[in-house]
Amino acid sequence: MMIKQARFLLALLATFAAAPPVCAAPPADLPDPYRWLEEVDGERALGWVRGQQPGLAPLLQAPGFSRLEAELAEVMASPARLAPAEQLGAQVYNFWRDAEHPRGLWRRSAPEAYLQGRPQWETVLDLDQLAKTEGERWVWAGANCLAPAARRCLVSLSRGGGDAHVLREYDTVERRFVPAAEGGFALPEAKGGAGWIDADTLGVYTDFGAGSLTASGYPRQLKLWRRGSPLSEAKLLLEGARDEVGLWAWGERLQGRQQFMLERRSSFFAGKQYLLRDAQLVELPKPDDAQARLFGSMALIELRSDWEQGGRRYPAGALIATPLQAWLDGSPRFSLLHDPARDGALQSLTVLRDALLVVGMRDVRQSLSEWRPAGRQWQRRAVPTGPLESLWIAALAGQSSNRYLLTRSGFLEPARLQAAEVGRTTRQTLQQLPAFFDAGGLEVRQLQARATDGTPIPYFIVAPRGPAPKQGRPTLLYGYGGFEISMKPGYSGILGRAWLARGGVYVLANLRGGGEFGPRWHQAAQREHRQRSFSDFIAVAEDLQRRGITRPEKLGIMGGSLGGLLTSVAMVQRPELFGAVVSQVPLTDMRRYHEMLAGASWIEEYGNPDIPEQWDYIGKYSPYHNATPGRRYPPVLYTSSTRDDRVHPGHARKMVARLQEQGHEVLYWENIEGGHAGAATPAQQARLWSLSYGFLQQRLMGGLAN
Repeated sequence: MMIKQARFLLALLATFAAAPPVCAAPPADLPDPYRWLEEVDGERALGWVRGQQPGLAPLLQAPGFSRLEAELAEVMASPARLAPAEQLGAQVYNFWRDAEHPRGLWRRSAPEAYLQGRPQWETVLDLDQLAKTEGERWVWAGANCLAPAARRCLVSLSRGGGDAHVLREYDTVERRFVPAAEGGFALPEAKGGAGWIDADTLGVYTDFGAGSLTASGYPRQLKLWRRGSPLSEAKLLLEGARDEVGLWAWGERLQGRQQFMLERRSSFFAGKQYLLRDAQLVELPKPDDAQARLFGSMALIELRSDWEQGGRRYPAGALIATPLQAWLDGSPRFSLLHDPARDGALQSLTVLRDALLVVGMRDVRQSLSEWRPAGRQWQRRAVPTGPLESLWIAALAGQSSNRYLLTRSGFLEPARLQAAEVGRTTRQTLQQLPAFFDAGGLEVRQLQARATDGTPIPYFIVAPRGPAPKQGRPTLLYGYGGFEISMKPGYSGILGRAWLARGGVYVLANLRGGGEFGPRWHQAAQREHRQRSFSDFIAVAEDLQRRGITRPEKLGIMGGSLGGLLTSVAMVQRPELFGAVVSQVPLTDMRRYHEMLAGASWIEEYGNPDIPEQWDYIGKYSPYHNATPGRRYPPVLYTSSTRDDRVHPGHARKMVARLQEQGHEVLYWENIEGGHAGAATPAQQARLWSLSYGFLQQRLMGGLAN
């Protein structure tokens, strides 16, 4: 069913009306008997975690579980998986994990062979060997190479998959880490990093010691570090406040010159940006909630709120461009490129040598456009794509080439990796995922539910063709609804094998709080309006049952991170709607979320529970505080990771302990590593997803397939 953009724009006018309270907020000073579970590596806490394992035995030992896990492991480690690459210097690089290399290989090939679909991979760094040699559970966290040669790279490695990582300089010619005795750069473990200013200078943002981090645990100082000097002698360039989110910086090569940019985030969605020019910082004169990028000699600005400039109003969600130097001189010449009223919600922007690639979304359907400057004007060209597929764009060689990689994927269409070039209509398919499940009898529809305030909430449904049986079908509802992140169609061999191939229905909800309809769709569920996202999710569940697609005992819900909060809230507020719940790496304790790990950086999204007026609306939905022993909740599986240093594992641990205390049916699995992804290797990923889908199969389908 096609959803008209105009209806959503009208509906948005109503979204800022106050939603009725779900319940009274509990007192802010309630005792917390499970605070000790926040001690990540505490002996008592880890003993409790180990004590949860026997509860998983009936699932792990169930007939069919081993087969399910093996089938999912085959998908996770399939040699036919796509291998997107990035050109660094004269070669293309890719990071690859499989059953033989669970930690992974950083490898490279000649571009010509790669673009012909026949890469000849050469290993540059073997993480499995490195982990064995150094006795560490290394997880790849990326590489930042100095252009144009890309011989020297800053390789980031995480212990167990957390956001914190060490950084070490690597020589891609000699294939070795550059030792400190030879002037090699190295940073200890921190949620920080560095960017190249030149071959012998880094802009470093890291943990410099006491007082150098924000309340969110991110760096608030950026220093210039010269090769051969100790880090302690690095020169302070910029310092933010402790109550800000943090500092980030990066270098990129534009028009033969290395440019260095800094970002100082005062909150999750706002901050200042600077260019380093002649050892001085030059602030970009943008709105705090806008994001700027460089494109050759141009500046590109993505707006999150309306902006009046030169007698013209540029709308929230727009992309505008101006010559950079004219902007810095106070006489910008702005051009409106992406217009949300015409092009829908801006989803992604990719910068190439001579053009921009812009992905827009209208009615939760994506489109791709090329924009090229022509004197003082811009030329736009629509790039043909499919009617219901997701698009992922990656520049092949940054701004030194017009080539790019396009990945196209739909719910039932295996992903294709294609090589493309600006101005050309033909694309070369480099790889095509195999069909991991039989989709022949399935169809995709787009429907909409009505929120409590009348706003239409779109959702996709993947189901067997034909009417549902009277008793409905086992159905899995997935949602997120936050941080302006869009939920889009996409192919998943895991979902297909573990759920769709067994006759299950899959539903993907496009909730307020996401980015499907631009910044205002997100802002409609921020802070005091957060309940709207939860209510939207509940409205979709009710709509599925009203249409006869499923019944409460056959409806499961799943979500991760904020989506884990979403599923926990839905379970606590409307338990009678659901037959099973899977909540992965969730937030649950919204009274203390801002005091745990990166939580303080999300205050702009949720609000500050230390302020009584804000706790009044946060406390009404906080799952940890609203779970009660007097209601019958559906069976629930919580998953987390000991090494998740973004969303504290204490959230999941404490919620499980509280539900168990109240007599509810709850299972818990905590992986020792994996970070916020919950798993670090293909085998760990297969275990995570086989537990999740095996649990849902048992509760909603009556058992696992043998």
